[in-house]
Amino acid sequence: MPHLDAEPRYRNPIIDADFPDPDAVRVDDRYVMIASSFNRAPGLPVYVSTDLINWERAGNALAANEPGDWFGLPRHGGGVWAPSIRHHDGTFYIVYPDPDQGIFVVTATDPAGPWTAPHLLLAGLGLIDPCPLWDDDGSAYLVFGWARSRAGRKNVLTLAPVDAALRGTTGPARDVIDGADIDGWDTIEGPKLYKRDGWYYIFAPAGGVATGWQAVFRSRDVYGPYSSRNVLAQGSAPVNGPHQGAWVTSPDGRDWFLHFQDRGPFGRVTHLQPMAWGDDGWPVMGQAVDGGPSEPVLTYPTPHGTRQTSRTIARSDDFADGVPGATWTWQANPRADAIVPGAGALRIRSAADAGDVRALPSVIGQPLPGMASRSRVRIGLDGPPGSRAGLAILGRDYVWAG
Repeated sequence: MPHLDAEPRYRNPIIDADFPDPDAVRVDDRYVMIASSFNRAPGLPVYVSTDLINWERAGNALAANEPGDWFGLPRHGGGVWAPSIRHHDGTFYIVYPDPDQGIFVVTATDPAGPWTAPHLLLAGLGLIDPCPLWDDDGSAYLVFGWARSRAGRKNVLTLAPVDAALRGTTGPARDVIDGADIDGWDTIEGPKLYKRDGWYYIFAPAGGVATGWQAVFRSRDVYGPYSSRNVLAQGSAPVNGPHQGAWVTSPDGRDWFLHFQDRGPFGRVTHLQPMAWGDDGWPVMGQAVDGGPSEPVLTYPTPHGTRQTSRTIARSDDFADGVPGATWTWQANPRADAIVPGAGALRIRSAADAGDVRALPSVIGQPLPGMASRSRVRIGLDGPPGSRAGLAILGRDYVWAG
């Protein structure tokens, strides 16, 4: 056993639970991270941390998916896809896509909210994975990808000029990266746009969710042309598809990269990689920071010298006020009367039930821990014939008892 005064190390994944498509920023001594929420409500989970490894939920940036009536039933695969978060002039901006509607923006001055109602920045089918950048001269840009399922195209990154308040575009959009121009590269998506030392960088995953790698593109002109490099790949590591995330810098000047790994039924779990900048101006990640291959680390000294506590985001709840805590989400927008007021327990009204738990809006849950775990709930049922209540592990396939 290590001595208590040994240098603390963290273990990946730092969030061993479904936290898809993470993006993060640091403001002063606090990190703020968000993730995709798809059809779940409330959406856009917001987490905060002071050390990059221990995260707690601050709230949700989206009360419900819009349009409300459409999302009154579980719309699996719809809703909020990969969002981005940025802090500019004292305001947090979350830019998120709904692939069936377009790209929206919500803002707040505090991660805990209140967040503004969604504003449609750019309408269109299949627009995904948006990220803004405010440039040194006051101009602003939005980079985004494409979903073939809606737009008929993918593997392309597009850049649009936008106004500084992210209320609308100020000129035509232009494709800046086409994966077809790079031999063997496919499914380039999830772009994050940065500027450093006069270079524009687009961090973007390529190669597919479960099998791909992290790519970085750079150019002296925001519209390109961009050169490319593979900076993090599975290699001999057990971490498949290491990509899509966020570059953050800790107060001591060290760089870090948050990304996900697809773990099948456990979802997209979150990893933290050390990162540094090479003499040639390209980033290096993972084991490469210490002279090894560009592969993920499984354990590493903690960024702030703190000790890792929980690696899951599931939390116990006694529902003392008769309402669920911030870590719970519904499978669809809940009805206004979904919860029966009452202290000491969570009382949920039953909904029309055709026999498929995946189709029930009145299902509330938390991400399944990615390690062996136990869950316990006390359940009572008082309803008309045909009503049911229970505890489920819910996915494309599911089991329930009740």
